[in-house]
Amino acid sequence: MQTQNALFTTPPSYQLPKLKTLPLRDQPAYRVASNASACSLAELLAAVVGGEKQIEIAEAVLARFQGDIHQIQRAHAEELGSVRGVGQVTAIRIKAALAIGARLTDYGGEKVQINSPADAAALVQYEMSVLEQEYLKVFLLDTRNRVLDIVEVYHGCVNSSQVRIAEIFKPAIQRMAPAIICCHNHPSGDCTPSPDDVAVTRAMVQAGKLLDIALLDHLILGKGRFVSLKERGLGFS
Repeated sequence: MQTQNALFTTPPSYQLPKLKTLPLRDQPAYRVASNASACSLAELLAAVVGGEKQIEIAEAVLARFQGDIHQIQRAHAEELGSVRGVGQVTAIRIKAALAIGARLTDYGGEKVQINSPADAAALVQYEMSVLEQEYLKVFLLDTRNRVLDIVEVYHGCVNSSQVRIAEIFKPAIQRMAPAIICCHNHPSGDCTPSPDDVAVTRAMVQAGKLLDIALLDHLILGKGRFVSLKERGLGFS
């Protein structure tokens, strides 16, 4: 026979959210506010996720992607959203937080001046070398070759039959940028220029002359390497 006290006991299967079991000073939000650089990846992710189950959800995301922040960065929002407890809204929040971090690393809070192909490659090499599809990005530069912005123009397949040159120059026209640098990645890691790469470059050079927007270079990024088509004279002659 069940006693009256037993009616008010917590069922054995119920567990309090981990957040509720932690003192305030050990909770992710408090830890991040105190010293974000000292937080673990799980704590940072939990603070982004928010809510009562933030710790469990952060742990589930890390388990799904083997604790690798680069895998999480590469994952599509739909893939993140499929992790139990995440959902589409939280997945977008995670993607946004990672994108902000990447931009802070890229720009360092100041306008960066491009003096060489290596300067441009350094800004996007880390981010683009881990992508599993081809992406084409455009550096918008001012008259002193300082970076105004880096804009994603294409992803999927960068070839002469699919890339519209007008789309590449559209951000520069909108921002009145006098010069651009284009770059795209080869997911295979081999940054050897293809005939399509040269054809796209040649078309961009010709369009830039008509629009009075200089194409300073076209970079191809691989695994820890890059190729400057301008230095090789491919498409620029």
